[in-house]
Amino acid sequence: MEDNILEVRELRKYYPGPVKAVDGVSFSIRRGTTMGLVGESGCGKTTTGRMILRLGGEKTGGEVIFNGQDVYALSKRQLRSLRPKMQIIFQDPFSSLSPRLPVGEIIAEAVREHKLVPKKELSSYVDNVMERCGLQSFHKNRYPHEFSGGQRQRIGIARALALRPEFIVCDEPVSALDVSVQAQIVNLLKELQRQDGLTYLFISHDLSVVEHICDTVGVMYLGNLVEYASTDKLFAKPLHPYTRALFSAIPVPDPDHQPDRQVLEGSIPSPADPPSGCKFHPRCPHAMDICKVEFPIWREAEPGHFCACHLYPEKE
Repeated sequence: MEDNILEVRELRKYYPGPVKAVDGVSFSIRRGTTMGLVGESGCGKTTTGRMILRLGGEKTGGEVIFNGQDVYALSKRQLRSLRPKMQIIFQDPFSSLSPRLPVGEIIAEAVREHKLVPKKELSSYVDNVMERCGLQSFHKNRYPHEFSGGQRQRIGIARALALRPEFIVCDEPVSALDVSVQAQIVNLLKELQRQDGLTYLFISHDLSVVEHICDTVGVMYLGNLVEYASTDKLFAKPLHPYTRALFSAIPVPDPDHQPDRQVLEGSIPSPADPPSGCKFHPRCPHAMDICKVEFPIWREAEPGHFCACHLYPEKE
């Protein structure tokens, strides 16, 4: 479909072991919207984001279709021309910025490499990008260690924005920041999206941030997508037991609120040795015999609400 900027089909990434880091993930993102990707640490969120951008080596299987092009079918030259359109904002703004380069050069480097603006206009172009991201032009000659965490993340956003992307993977872009600074960065991302029609894949642990910024949400568990719906639907009526357990842990700013916490037993299994059947069944309070032997089918449990769980059998 033309209104989908990105379509991921049965994407797989296995590492030696085999560790099934991403194990048959499928979703699409509409142009100009934000999709959230949530789940516990080690579930494959970041690997999925990197595989979409072809930053994690070769895929094991599946397809990544960006603007109608199969990303993994492109030659090196074709991929190079596509790179500016697909960018990433990293979780740790300090380690993702070169300590040896001043900020102006960090932002200008890829712009110069891809010849996006004439040489004589490069300096003013960088100034404009920095201003849009809440940075001053005199910051150009300073180095990353001279900035706060929030400012460094703004530099990371400016570096991505300078290439005039259409799609940005935001890999936990606010998790390393203070709460007040998180709000500033989230609002900046929303404003840039409004101005430029950007599309985001927003990877996060923070469900309250996801609810605020995302149009749709996918929930991952041990390499698989277990639920997907619009943000409103998912937060109003989570279907999968794993999603319900995640959402029950969201803090509510009300001292009189008595949370109905659903504490999961045990720890997340190793992706090198996943359980048979449904990977979640050893920790699921609703596990049935079929869950132990048969992998649940990804199906539309309600209009626009997809889930992979034996609690929602296929309708006759």
